[in-house]
Amino acid sequence: MTPPPDLADKDALIATLLARIEALTATNALLMARVTELEAKLGLPPKTPDNSSVPPSKGQKPSEPATPKDKAKPHAGAHRPLHPNPTSKRDVFACRCQGCGADVSGVVQSPCETYDRVEIPAIKPDVTQVSLHGGVCPCCAKRFKAEPPEGLEPGSPFGPNLRALAIYLRAVQGIPLARLSHVLRDLFGLDISEGALVNILNASREPFAAQTNLIKARLMAGTALASDETGMRVGKANWWLWVFHHADSAIFIAAKHRSKAVVQAFLGDWRPDYWISDRYGGQIGWATREHQVCLAHLIRDVQYANDAGDAVFAPGLKGLLKRACAIGRRRDDLTDGTLKIYEADLNRRLDRLMSLTPTHKAGNKLQTIIKKVRSHLFVFVTNRDLTATNNGSERALRPCAVYRKITNGFRSEWGATLYADIRSVVETARRRSISAIDSIRLTLEGRPIPHPA
Repeated sequence: MTPPPDLADKDALIATLLARIEALTATNALLMARVTELEAKLGLPPKTPDNSSVPPSKGQKPSEPATPKDKAKPHAGAHRPLHPNPTSKRDVFACRCQGCGADVSGVVQSPCETYDRVEIPAIKPDVTQVSLHGGVCPCCAKRFKAEPPEGLEPGSPFGPNLRALAIYLRAVQGIPLARLSHVLRDLFGLDISEGALVNILNASREPFAAQTNLIKARLMAGTALASDETGMRVGKANWWLWVFHHADSAIFIAAKHRSKAVVQAFLGDWRPDYWISDRYGGQIGWATREHQVCLAHLIRDVQYANDAGDAVFAPGLKGLLKRACAIGRRRDDLTDGTLKIYEADLNRRLDRLMSLTPTHKAGNKLQTIIKKVRSHLFVFVTNRDLTATNNGSERALRPCAVYRKITNGFRSEWGATLYADIRSVVETARRRSISAIDSIRLTLEGRPIPHPA
């Protein structure tokens, strides 16, 4: 017997409502789990530059008191040192005594006060206008023209010093093209359009690429390597700027991604014996012998576990890592045998710490991290060619981060690649005690950057 139509509609409505109740119950369970998770996070300390990898520029500095504190031991006064090689010197002798007005021109006098007066002469462009004369040969009736002087061949009207200055101001000081055009006009009286500046940069790609290849060859002649990366903007895409360096050489690579493929493309078939980096997986596993992780990054992670409330494992580990860094700073005054003793002592202390049970979830997570990397913590102690931290990479990338904030990135891929090559040259020159502008001049001349003997 078929139920009345009104009863069938009620049964369908009840089934629909029951299904909706089940769906809402499931959604409520998910939301309650999310609330529980957020409440757990609510009690955790915030991520800051002191306890995480948050960059210092994103950290909130505490307010300082309005009135400066009185210094217990104020430093002694200082003055600008005299120039070691002044352009000219003037010896001024007294003619009359300031006390009585007597003539003292014949009295033997000695220097009482010496000071410098520094001035910049008026800067004007040095323009050489070349006219190549010619005519018709009376012997063969063919037209002839004078050969251009060496260094004054036809082509770009801008000389090597001017090109080096434009590249320096653009790539090292981060002056945008429009402002750079104004700077050259106001300071040097040169009218150079933005398009001409782009042509100067474009023409420098080949010499900088060649110089970078020379630096890379020297870098790969060593046994150790350090690396890191930072973000950059190219066009409308996010790129990455990598740095690979050690000792007096550094190479920067602009890449579209952050994967191991960048390291693979840079290394090719060559592998260093030792590697220094943070714990990012793309930079681990390339050394043929041992890898040293950055203890500075690790100390910040330990500080976070300490701030989160772990009072057992994190405080002891922080002290141990700081002790290891202090030993690294004193290596020059310690013998190899002493360093081996210190390394064994550090490992014994770490064994005792690993046997402890953390009192917080953050401490358990930290202990798991240490189990994975403990063989990479104290490699630097007995290897004098390595450092305890990857701060060298951070310092190399810091000008790039400043450049990124000033310019907001690059419009073209070749501009990003050229910037990486220029940074390779400038950073390498800095490590070899050569100024940035001199290294740019050497590169444009096709000459290698000298390295210490």
